[in-house]
Parts: sequence; structure tokens; C-alpha cells
Amino acid sequence: MDANGQSRHAFISIRGLRKSFRGKPVLRGVDLDVMEGETMVVLGGSGEGKTVLLRHINGLERPDAGEISVDDARLNDLSEDRLFPIRRKVSMVFQSGALFDSLTVFDNVAYPMREHGAGNEEQIRARVREVLTMVELPDADKLRPAQLSGGMRKRVAIARALALEPKAVLYDEPTTGLDPIVTRKINEMIRGLQRRLGFTSVVVTHDLKSAFAVGDRFALLDQGRIRFSGTAAQVRETDDQLMREFVATAL
Repeated sequence: MDANGQSRHAFISIRGLRKSFRGKPVLRGVDLDVMEGETMVVLGGSGEGKTVLLRHINGLERPDAGEISVDDARLNDLSEDRLFPIRRKVSMVFQSGALFDSLTVFDNVAYPMREHGAGNEEQIRARVREVLTMVELPDADKLRPAQLSGGMRKRVAIARALALEPKAVLYDEPTTGLDPIVTRKINEMIRGLQRRLGFTSVVVTHDLKSAFAVGDRFALLDQGRIRFSGTAAQVRETDDQLMREFVATAL
């Protein structure tokens, strides 16, 4: 139930998720619900499997065991063709931005629309202009990624993630490598876009300052499992020692 007593729907539901690479367990039984329209922040140290968890949510990785459902569709057994519409609903902002250096900003943002056949070129041009304006880069369309600052590259990556009007956006360490001023602006943008557009968000980070800036609820990934989950108030009041250590770094 939410604050108004309304039933809440889990847009993303994960049960017993396990994943190993070359015999080394990374995810050891993850259970997590992300409610429709909320921003869930997944915290954890380096190497804890946060990015691996994200990549399962849009089908880039397949689980060894467990179940993943997105918008009531079970991902486990979907073919690549049937995952295509899921990836239209659930977009991802990669840690590096993952822009195509050979393409202009315009063509980078237009790429997923062309890939999914989402509109004619006139409609694509209009949508690209719209999302570049959302990320405050309306005049950057002719630039190449090499001409962009780190913060601008992140904003272009966010614009590309929004191009298909997704129901959920996954952010992998969206402020890594940015200075504090740019970090604050990116966090404000992530939060502002989520509130304006109402999509579900999952943000992976190890930075609790950024987490508090964008998150509604928080989950701590430790040794392949969700060790703690709760609201900001519950994070600050928890007796969990590891969670308290994360909180201390943000104070």
C-alpha cells in the first residue's frame, strides 16, 4: 500500500535470482520488487554484482536460476525476438554512456527509434529534439561524442534512453567520473525526469549522497543477496552495520 492506502504494483519483480560466471557465484538468490513509478537505488561495493543485476532486468543476461518479471511478463524463457518489446519498455543508461563515436548526437539519440522502427524520419527528428531539450542540450545535435564533456555525454545517454518513451529506465553508476557540481546536476535531472514523466527507475550506485538525491527506496546488495531494503528514513535508522557504514560515508 502507498501513503494513500492504494495498492501498489511491482513493475519489476525478482525472485531467487542466481548467476555465476566461470564457476564464480555473483548473484546468490536476489529477491527484489521495484514498484511502478518509483526510483529504486541499488547500493553495494565494487564487484557485488550491481551491474549484473541491471543487465538481467532488460534481458541482456539470462539467470542460472530464479525468476524475473517486468510489467507482468516473465523474462526467463523469452526468445531474443520476444525480448525486443521488453527492451523497448526498459531502457538502460550505461556507465560509460556507450555512445557511438562515429555518429552525431542526433544519430546516437535516434538510433533506438530506428532500430525499433518507431516512426518515420520526421517523427524521429521531432522526438530527438524533444528529448535533447529535456536534458538541456537542444543545440548539441550536430556534435560528435568526442566534442562533449563527461556530463554532456551522460545527458546524451539519458536522452537516448528516453527516446522510445520507456516505462522504466535503468542507470548504471550515472555519476561515476563526474565532478561534484556536474554530479549534482545529473542527479537533479534524473529525479526531475522521473517525476515529470512518471516512469520506474532503478539506479545502481556506490555513492549514498547521489542515492539520497534520487531515490524513493534503497536496496543494499551484499555477497550476492539483498541484505537490506527500505526508505530513506529506514536507511538512516537501521541497525544493520554495513548499511550504517554506507550512511556514514554520506554524512
